[in-house]
Amino acid sequence: MPQRGRPGAMFWVFWLLGATLLAFIALPLLALVLHPTLADLVQVAALPDVRAAIALSLAAAFVSTAIVAVFALPLAYLLARQQFRGKSAVETLVDLPLTIPHTIAGIALLLVFSRGGWLGAPLARLGLDFWGSFAGIVLAMAYVGLPYAVNAARGGFEAVDAQIERAARIQGARPWSVFTRITLPLSRSGIVTGLTLCFARAIGEFAAVVLLAYYPMTAPIRIYDLFLQSGLRQSVAASVLFLATLLGLFWLVRLLASPRRRDAPPAAATTWSR
Repeated sequence: MPQRGRPGAMFWVFWLLGATLLAFIALPLLALVLHPTLADLVQVAALPDVRAAIALSLAAAFVSTAIVAVFALPLAYLLARQQFRGKSAVETLVDLPLTIPHTIAGIALLLVFSRGGWLGAPLARLGLDFWGSFAGIVLAMAYVGLPYAVNAARGGFEAVDAQIERAARIQGARPWSVFTRITLPLSRSGIVTGLTLCFARAIGEFAAVVLLAYYPMTAPIRIYDLFLQSGLRQSVAASVLFLATLLGLFWLVRLLASPRRRDAPPAAATTWSR
């Protein structure tokens, strides 16, 4: 519980350190937002390739997050509920995309999914090409974003009392019904947090995407390309447009994800139909 009363010296020190950290986050962003003129923003917003790059980033991040959700939620549930030999190795493997440089991740993906890669070659013969394609962008985004989805969803599942699930099964509920009607709703906060973080990491990815699919250009790659071509002026304006788009999107996601009323927990004592 938050402590009431007059804060002591320790809290003032903590506030000072926290404010320093917040300033470290905010000042570069403030400089970025205040740098371009309105004319710069209008000029860059009128560029069809910039608008296309932002739209491509949004679409690829949405698709990659949806794909990650299909595979991450079952794995997160297993890690939350099951004890098995090699579990620590699985947890370490899930966390690897967080720890390795994303240039290395991109090179590794290239070796597997390029046209001459282990899986890329046979898949290309079937018509699925990851090199320089939308599928490659989605693949790279999914790779770097999946640890966030798995770990946050796992925390959400672990926060659900296993006794509630057990009581529902005793009353005749099938495991799938328990998962969809009890576990998922109760762990919604962790799942939404994980998928939001996954989306945020995916949409901002540069290194892994640029190595596997330089074209078509996502927003981070197009901004870097503008920086190489014309320096700070257009790249800063494009950055502000992209940042404004993301802030509006995440504000909307937070608004939709935040419950307006306290959800009533599913009653485990209800009668379940088989």
